[in-house]
Amino acid sequence: MLHLKNFSKEFGGKPIVLNINWHLKKGERVGLVGENGAGKTTLMRIIAGEVESSSGAIQLAKGATIGYLPQDGIVNRERTLFAEVMTAFTGLQLIEKELQELTVRLEGMGDCAEDHDELLHRFGDLQEEFRQRGGYAMESEAGTVLRGLGFSSADWERGCVEFSGGWQMRIALAKLLLQRPHVLLLDEPTNHLDIEARNWLEEYLKGYPHSVILVSHDRFFMDQVCHRITEVWNCALTDYHCNYSTYLLQREERIARLRETKRRQDEEMEKIEDFISRFRYKSDKAALVQSRIKQLEKMERIILPPERKRIRFSFPVAQKSGKIVLQLKNVTRSYGDNTVLDTIDLVVERGEKICLVGHNGAGKSTLMHVLAGHGLQSGERLVGHNVAVDFFAQDQSVFLTGERTVYEELLADAPFAAVPGLRDILGAFLFSGDDIHKNVGVLSGGERNRLALAKMLLRPANALLMDEPTNHLDLFSKEVLLDALKSFPGTVVFVSHDRYFIDALSTRVIEVANGKITSFPGNYEDYLQKAGLTQAESGEAAQSANPVSGSSKPGMVVASKEERLQRRDEDKQKQRKERTRLKRLAELEMQIEEQEELLELVEKKMADPDFFKVADTARDGVEEHTALIQNIAGLYAEWETIQDGESV
Repeated sequence: MLHLKNFSKEFGGKPIVLNINWHLKKGERVGLVGENGAGKTTLMRIIAGEVESSSGAIQLAKGATIGYLPQDGIVNRERTLFAEVMTAFTGLQLIEKELQELTVRLEGMGDCAEDHDELLHRFGDLQEEFRQRGGYAMESEAGTVLRGLGFSSADWERGCVEFSGGWQMRIALAKLLLQRPHVLLLDEPTNHLDIEARNWLEEYLKGYPHSVILVSHDRFFMDQVCHRITEVWNCALTDYHCNYSTYLLQREERIARLRETKRRQDEEMEKIEDFISRFRYKSDKAALVQSRIKQLEKMERIILPPERKRIRFSFPVAQKSGKIVLQLKNVTRSYGDNTVLDTIDLVVERGEKICLVGHNGAGKSTLMHVLAGHGLQSGERLVGHNVAVDFFAQDQSVFLTGERTVYEELLADAPFAAVPGLRDILGAFLFSGDDIHKNVGVLSGGERNRLALAKMLLRPANALLMDEPTNHLDLFSKEVLLDALKSFPGTVVFVSHDRYFIDALSTRVIEVANGKITSFPGNYEDYLQKAGLTQAESGEAAQSANPVSGSSKPGMVVASKEERLQRRDEDKQKQRKERTRLKRLAELEMQIEEQEELLELVEKKMADPDFFKVADTARDGVEEHTALIQNIAGLYAEWETIQDGESV
């Protein structure tokens, strides 16, 4: 599918890759990994045609297309959302337009017109191409992708300019997925996606029919999607035919073998050099010396990857808090008519690592702000004994001082004991060398966010509230943060869209949905298994586990008998509606299949040149064909409506 042949790229005399030969096969999903600055994004931009290579060639299979999603810089035109993503089908829309024009021309001319047969042939060819390329399902496919990426049906007619930067990236991703390029290049596609959208994209890419090259700092996502890892290091590409977690193990084994081989090579070279220096000026040894010199010159030097410094840090020691850290009683928080939190109760105990999950807009960040003591409208927020809370908000970076350097900004909040380790902490968050002397005002959004997080980790606290702390961190920095939080003796409540981070850290998952919260002991995998229970089953399980009033688990809302019966009736009604919906969907799918089979038969007849010799037969065929297309379109429209969850 793709071949980089004797390929090199340099920037200002500094090589990025040198004389590499690399193949991408059809259907492969490759994860591109490497240190920051190794050249991953540069390599993708060269393949995409945005940057020229210094030498070598890029060979692409005949007729293959390339699609590229950059990390940023996405700007969409002033169209509605649905109209914008439909531009992904430009080729099909042109065919559709020509078919409409041909239909009008054929209806307005007689059967004996000079170019009648030629136009009919053109009409038949275009119609077959339109069908084979999925033209009749393009609107349905666009809707599926938009829903998967988190857009509601109400968003479809909104102008693209109304969406924030993160949602602009989702629009660009939707268009790219709908174009289905033969080589799909994705640079950090999960940066602006919540867990639900990441899970959907993960499944979509696992079934993608063409090749994918992916850069991501989401370890779980890489493990699920990629079956080949290509490491960019030392101006070369090294392949590992496995997922990311296995790559980490294989890389350590490879480096260990390489280190041992280099040790033996160094010993051999030392012996040769010693022989040369001892006998260089002895005429009777001249031939042997020259032989050793040539042997030394021919030896290919083994180069080891530089060992990245293992940076570890711990939070400043804070006094031990009481057993109950934070408690919410009958808390309500609304925005206008939208009630995000509706009389919720929550207890956070010492030592818990709690992850908040839920759809975008469900109220996770609102709950974090309430726990931090901001924006409480009604109810109570109680803080436990000796509790020192530190809060990291999504927009924490706006509180930085632009006139300070990076190091000065960190130093300003650092306790005296932490000063010797400031450079290590900055290095963990990707600030090294001259970067620490940059003014905060010139940092990118991601850099400012990382610096704000680094500042938070200096303050002595025994309760940390962290809203998406993993944003803008690479895989190594996430590991550093994860290790620090796992060893933190206090309490952590956090929001993250990184599945690996959640699974490794959380001891309890709280789902925020429809103004309520539901508690699930365990990590995210446990939550996924238990979340399949209906609300009624969850209520009964909670009641049976906590028969005595006041013994319920923190955050678990125990329903009364009347409430459980009401929920059970509601669930049964929902189940009946769902069975009716699924039955109607199955009927529609069968009808669509039958109609499409009839359409295929008609199109085969129309493809026969003799079919149009008899005017009446041709007219009846065209009318039948038009009626079938209209029927199929109507069936698809009803299918989409029911698929969206609307009643039948």
